[in-house]
Amino acid sequence: MTTAIIIAGGIGHRMEQRIPKQFINVYDKPVIVYTLESFQKHPMIDSVVTVCLDGWHDVLQAYARQFGISKLTRIVPGGATAQESIRNGVYALEGECADNDIIVIHDGIRPLVDAEVLTDVILKCREYGNAVTSLPYNEQIFVVSEDDETTTTRYIPRETIRRVSTPQAYTFGKLLSAYRRAFAEEIGIYGSAYTNTMMADLGERLHFAAGSDKNIKLTTKDDLELFKAFLRHSRDQQNN
Repeated sequence: MTTAIIIAGGIGHRMEQRIPKQFINVYDKPVIVYTLESFQKHPMIDSVVTVCLDGWHDVLQAYARQFGISKLTRIVPGGATAQESIRNGVYALEGECADNDIIVIHDGIRPLVDAEVLTDVILKCREYGNAVTSLPYNEQIFVVSEDDETTTTRYIPRETIRRVSTPQAYTFGKLLSAYRRAFAEEIGIYGSAYTNTMMADLGERLHFAAGSDKNIKLTTKDDLELFKAFLRHSRDQQNN
């Protein structure tokens, strides 16, 4: 069994909108629905759990009915941080998922996840026990000097680094155990920590899966305009 946990618990101050960014309407459809539709349509996804901002659960449930998201089986309250939200989603599956079931974690504000990317992350997880979506990094990375933050003398070869995002996949037993330990010992749960960084902090070897440049995260107004451009381009191709 493969279950997706969609994280939609953030407020999104940088988007400068009156409502949470995952509920912003784009061409008469909320962002979160675009994300959920990708998982609804994918044949390898059996069910979806969404971790949702308090006060928006009924709204999300109504959208799920309106847009036919039948795989949505549960809406879980979000936490104060991304890690707390993910933990809430993982804990909600205890007693329902077997240790070898696959859990796919994905940001609700990444609405352009390709089916091929989702397939690869699931298949890699089946093979290795985990998988993280990744892409090569194409820019040069320099390290700020300790004595003068306006200078540098060191760089990181770009061939040695990868950009990692969601979707990510883990076997449920290992994921549940990792979150219990992380919160008990306060490892990998603060700041910008996410499941992948937490797993690395806990000593887990992660396996790279395919990624896509189209899989953007909607953080600012510019990201929203880029998302709209992708949608227009897709619709134009379908109409030609």
